[in-house]
Amino acid sequence: MEKSEADTARPAVAGEIRVDPETVKEKFKQLREAVYSEFQGQEKIDKPASLAAGKALRKEVPRKAQAEWTVEKGRSRGVDLLKQQESDRVQELLSIRHERMAVSPFTFYRGAAIIMADDLSKTPSTGIRVQDCGDAHIANFGIFGSAEGRLVFDLNDFDETLPAPWEWDVKRFLTSVEICGRDRGFSEKERRKIVRNTAKYYRESMQTFSELGNLEVWYAHIDIENLLESDSIELKSESSRQIRKTISKAMNKNSAAAAAKLTETVDGKQQIISDPPLIVPMRELAGDEGEKALQYLGLVLKKYRMSLPRERRSLIDQYSIVDMARKVVGVGSVGTRAWIVVLEGADPTDTLVLQVKEASESVLEPYSQKSEFSNHGRRVVEGLRATQTAGDIFTGWVTIADMDGTPKDYYVRQLWNAKGSIDLTDITRDNLKGLAKMCAWTLAHEHAKTGNRHEIAGYLGKGEAFDEAMAEFASKYADQNEADYQMFLKAQE
Repeated sequence: MEKSEADTARPAVAGEIRVDPETVKEKFKQLREAVYSEFQGQEKIDKPASLAAGKALRKEVPRKAQAEWTVEKGRSRGVDLLKQQESDRVQELLSIRHERMAVSPFTFYRGAAIIMADDLSKTPSTGIRVQDCGDAHIANFGIFGSAEGRLVFDLNDFDETLPAPWEWDVKRFLTSVEICGRDRGFSEKERRKIVRNTAKYYRESMQTFSELGNLEVWYAHIDIENLLESDSIELKSESSRQIRKTISKAMNKNSAAAAAKLTETVDGKQQIISDPPLIVPMRELAGDEGEKALQYLGLVLKKYRMSLPRERRSLIDQYSIVDMARKVVGVGSVGTRAWIVVLEGADPTDTLVLQVKEASESVLEPYSQKSEFSNHGRRVVEGLRATQTAGDIFTGWVTIADMDGTPKDYYVRQLWNAKGSIDLTDITRDNLKGLAKMCAWTLAHEHAKTGNRHEIAGYLGKGEAFDEAMAEFASKYADQNEADYQMFLKAQE
């Protein structure tokens, strides 16, 4: 029975809310459009079109062109860039940095990311951008403990992370494999084969990721225990033994072990052992102001906690600072301000050791783009969270005023979190081959998660042109690295 005009136009009863149907429809339409617009903020990637676009890029940037590099003899630009980078570092620690970089062409390469960033900006690029690691050399990959207690293989260092061309990461990584092989005395033929096969594995991994769905790519990871059982990356028995040895060490690297190694009990209080210049406790740097410094650090910790997901803030709130020290870390990072903080939880045996590491402008920024984050600590953490399979639950960022009052950006993570790395000083040929393949898969995974994996796969194709070009580039740039290394040594005289 139809309603009469009188029924539809009846006056509202006291307390009753009358709603105009047309107004409701219009509001719903606006809401729907707003939601649709939010989810369509980034254009959906079309797989067939992306594969075709990647393939078309071969005409603009032939894969053979990726081999291009002419070794510059006697150049001083590299040394100048290093000096420029060191101008804002702790000057008293620079001699340690130089000493570590001077050990070999390999250690020099590890500390010379800024030189290669400058050089890579002059090499051919497809223009496809991903979240670059920025310093993806082979020593920056390793084993980590996930929040679920599993051991995974992943990238380790994100100090230089930034959106940039995917080729830059690949070239830095493959060159490091070549240089590592030289450092171990492998023949040119052996090195060439390892680097070429590693490039091939990166290419094939990207093809595989292109065939997977978005969630499948996101959840993919190298589970170390499953890897050893399946040998899915064709690890030799010798490689498996080496990885098992590394796992054994990693399992024992946690905050309790870090506290046991780095601290001692004095007058009933736990404090960090002084070992200058590598480890200098805050009490020695601050003198009589040591107690005030620790109180200040308590405020810093509260500020850092705000960068953590809400559910983890209550966890960090259950700890209090015991001691803090400046600690020299790495090779290229020496001279940056880095601290370790020992915290106590439920009792003196319940310890947490955090690393607070300075973050400055990425070496890629002058050649790629400015970071969207004004805080470089956040730049590192956001890049890490976007790419790493199993991030540390305590990773966050904070700004701390230096001793002279100058604010510095830092990122925070656990010092030891079941971390382990393969010893490259005596790595065998087969072990290097197995490790390099694991790294290649990991790098391809990082790029597939954060860039257009279909377009990269389309460019790479199924032929060996890319593999050969990358092996050629790695050899040429390793020669360049040796020339720069000699120039660096001369500058230290």
